[in-house]
Amino acid sequence: MPVNGGQAIPVFGNYHGYYSKRPFTRDPRLALLATEFFVGKRVLDVGCNEGWVTCEIAQFRGARQVIGVDIDDTLIRAAWRRRRTVWSLQSPEGGNISEQSYPPPKRQRLHGDASTTDNSVHNYFPASCEHSYGPLPIPDRGCGDFPHNVTFRTANWVMDNIPEDNNQYDIILGFSISKWIHLNNKDEGLKDFFHRVHQCLKTGGVFMVSGSYWKELGFCHGQRLGITGDGGFRRPVDLYFKQR
Repeated sequence: MPVNGGQAIPVFGNYHGYYSKRPFTRDPRLALLATEFFVGKRVLDVGCNEGWVTCEIAQFRGARQVIGVDIDDTLIRAAWRRRRTVWSLQSPEGGNISEQSYPPPKRQRLHGDASTTDNSVHNYFPASCEHSYGPLPIPDRGCGDFPHNVTFRTANWVMDNIPEDNNQYDIILGFSISKWIHLNNKDEGLKDFFHRVHQCLKTGGVFMVSGSYWKELGFCHGQRLGITGDGGFRRPVDLYFKQR
């Protein structure tokens, strides 16, 4: 990646510290969807950056498997750290969400009788604990719940396959990447991207994209979920369904 004045230039949209500039913890684009949208699904997050959305789907949304892929290996290493951080913050007795247990039950406070929402379960330990003592270890064996249902890959997914592509996905996300594909690979690269998405989705699968580009290529007409974000982060979010 080109460097200017000691700083890497994000020519592929691979901004470092991208989420530190966003004024929220939960991604508002996901809030446009029904809570059960991801339950039991295989999900691919193309251009996952540091894995915030990927981890949110894996932990909060009941997905069976979530794969985040990004062209930048430094961001993928940060995404693995994000997975470890999120795991370290959640309650030991109620942190995991599985397809069977979704939505997660409310948990009583240790003192008093006021019930809490799943947000307290997933922010049970303060971030200062990890900063002071390091992240909690992740068990070698898991039952398919978070964090064992999320993984990350470094790849230029427009051009290269990853092992998880061998089984088609239920949902593919393409948040804020289409313009970068277009800038770097022109119209043909953007067409290749949409062809790849169509090829890797199951029939009836869903392509969720933010940005101003779209191609039908076997998809039915899109559904506009809404427009989220402020300032430079304000973008439409659309769903496209694979018909054949």
